[in-house]
Amino acid sequence: MTKKPRVYLYDSTLRDGAQTSTVNFGVRDKIEIAKVLDSLGIDYVEGGWPGANPTDDEFFDNLPKLKTSNFSAFGMTRRPNVSAENDPGLNALTNSAAKSVCIVGKTWDFHLTHALHISEAENLEMISDSIRYIAKKNKEAMFDCEHFFDGFKANPQFALNAAKAAYEAGARWIVLCDTNGGTLPNEISKIVAEVTKHIPGENLGIHCHNDTGNAVANSIAAVEAGVRQVQGTINGLGERCGNANLISIIPTLALKLGYDVGIDESHLKNLVHVSHFLDDLLNKERDKFAPYVGKYAFAHKGGLHVSAVAKNPASYEHVDPEKVGNQRQIMISDQAGRSNIIARLKEIGIELRDEIKTSQVADLVNQVKELEAKGYAYDSADASFEILAKKSLASVPNYFDLVGFRVLDELRYDSRGRSITVAEATIKIKIGNKITMSVAEGNGPVNALDKALRKALSRKYPSLKEVKLTDYKVRILTPSDGTEAVTRVQIESCDDKENKWTTIGVSQNIVEASFKALHDSITYKLLRENSPQK
Repeated sequence: MTKKPRVYLYDSTLRDGAQTSTVNFGVRDKIEIAKVLDSLGIDYVEGGWPGANPTDDEFFDNLPKLKTSNFSAFGMTRRPNVSAENDPGLNALTNSAAKSVCIVGKTWDFHLTHALHISEAENLEMISDSIRYIAKKNKEAMFDCEHFFDGFKANPQFALNAAKAAYEAGARWIVLCDTNGGTLPNEISKIVAEVTKHIPGENLGIHCHNDTGNAVANSIAAVEAGVRQVQGTINGLGERCGNANLISIIPTLALKLGYDVGIDESHLKNLVHVSHFLDDLLNKERDKFAPYVGKYAFAHKGGLHVSAVAKNPASYEHVDPEKVGNQRQIMISDQAGRSNIIARLKEIGIELRDEIKTSQVADLVNQVKELEAKGYAYDSADASFEILAKKSLASVPNYFDLVGFRVLDELRYDSRGRSITVAEATIKIKIGNKITMSVAEGNGPVNALDKALRKALSRKYPSLKEVKLTDYKVRILTPSDGTEAVTRVQIESCDDKENKWTTIGVSQNIVEASFKALHDSITYKLLRENSPQK
């Protein structure tokens, strides 16, 4: 397939995605998401709106260093009757550390007559002044044409005038926005083709919402009609029905249509990981039937399909699943997952040398399957997977044995009648031939157990004093079982060297699940430091 022109990818998960109902990103969340997007190879990562809220302000004050992606700051044009130089909102954007600034402006005359109550001339000046000011500050300027398709259908000349004003003022990208998600693919194609007669396609972008379920199709139609930047979010996060899903758009452009999206084959395999990472971060159930990245996206269940796939995979698979980091599943086969496990082993530094037998790898594959069927999810628990793999294929030192633990929660009332809950954990462990017991109080049973465990171990392993639990997520896997439901606990830990790792535990008892995750966390830390075993 002959490579088509370059299409640039713009991710707005950190802003548009944050507008999703039930989604609330903290600063740490945004930093981790940005790093994952960078590892995929996204061109632009929109960090949020500086000056709009404390979270975005803190994030822009602590932008992580990215290897591939560039940060973009989002905002709006200068306000009416205020110069660009004196507009505090615009200055918050240009003063940020982001290399690009994307501002939104009105391209539908309805908003001028019913909301802003300003003239078309003033609207055009607001757009032009803002773009020129951004460029003057040595930032790459982008202009989001809000409600462009509605505006074009109502008054084509007005919408075009606004877009051209931004382009002529020096905007690198003019992004055509289907803000309410109501435009259909045939309309997108027709309107974009008309716009390219006035603004070069290499300066046009597309931003679609999914209110008719056509955001991906609309984005693809726009690219085929000439635009060269696509905006969207991971897993289609966004307000109402969401935004265009980059996880579907990227492989469609690259593998199906032959466009250069700036992501090589090795990084394209990260799509499954990126999709699952965000779901796990949000403690959200994965869509098993999602295109390209779903667990069952390339699953074949018996009968004629299995026979046909065995002879010619392409007959029932539109792309090779491994190209996007997924895997073929023949539901009656015990080999599904082997290639992914081998890839993961290489990532953690385990080479399949002669001493590691094929049967050992097969046993590990089956073990992972069995554990994931019970509720484990190793895509987001890298440290737990490494421990599991090394226990299966190599050796992991036994740093300590648990003799037993007890956790108590006590509800008290102070002199003002306010309730105070105090958790106390007692743990007994065996290190070598010596049994050690420790007691600790904490903010909840898990925190108390964590403190007690590290207190018992820190004499033998002093490096554990620098380990901190930085995130804790609980997921009920069988809600229909009520209080007897199986619980999955995922914890993130870090140390003074800024190393971070994630571990997981599953049990019907939330404290036991938490202990399993804590046990892996401590084992991983000691394993990484090559600590001597007990």
